[in-house]
Order: sequence, then C-alpha cells, then structure tokens
Amino acid sequence: MTTTTTETLSVVVEREIAHPPEKIWRALTQPHLIEEWLMKNDFQSKVDHHFNLRGDWGAVDCRVMVVEPNKTLSYTWAAMGLESVVTWTLTPTSTGTHLRMEQVGFRPDQQQAYQGAKYGWQQFFGKLEQLLARKEEKQA
Repeated sequence: MTTTTTETLSVVVEREIAHPPEKIWRALTQPHLIEEWLMKNDFQSKVDHHFNLRGDWGAVDCRVMVVEPNKTLSYTWAAMGLESVVTWTLTPTSTGTHLRMEQVGFRPDQQQAYQGAKYGWQQFFGKLEQLLARKEEKQA
C-alpha cells in the first residue's frame, strides 16, 4: 500500500464575533494589534510582502497572498518544516461577523505540528476576542 504525499490536513476555527468586519480586519492587519493576540511581527497588508511572526520558541516566515479588505486575508506560514497557508474569511452577519480561519498544508507525518496548531489557534482566537472586547470598552 502506498500513500501519496499530496494528502494534507487542515485546521479550521470558526467563531461568531459580535463586532463588524472592519474592526476585526484591523486586528488581523495592524502590526501592533497582531502583536497583542498573535506574535511580534512586521506585517503589511500588501500582496507579496514577506514578514515574520516571532514567538519565544522561534519564528514563522510568511508571505501575503491575498488581501481583500474586510473580507479575506491569506498568507503562507512556514516554520519548522511546515509549509502551510493561513486564510481568514470575514462574513458579515446580523449580529457582527462570522470569522473563519483555515490553515492548510499539514502532511500526515506532521501530527505534532497539526495538533499544536489545533491547540494554538484556539488560544490565539481567545486572545483576539479579548482584544476586540478591550477595544470596545475604550471606545465606549
């Protein structure tokens, strides 16, 4: 039995967030806000911009692939042998925004990275929601 190396896994996190897409977009694309919920970075929302996300454990090399303001943001995510793509999709709802993050490209032999991403993105989403709630209080 042979398996093909094209078979990959993806991590998907979806949340209903009671904020408009424009507000969430700022949190996804402004470097000082990205640092609050994800990692230190030199992000710019320009297609083909190369940037790094830096954590205590190391760095992620990224390249912006798609920028559709308030709708879609996509970038490559390369770290420790993992070559993947992260795509954020923002869909307006009657109460705010349906936010979907999908990270694709985990090979079957990258279980540790896959499980780490499943856990990590839940933590990042929690921090993102806390950031959005704090920003709401400051504007009130």
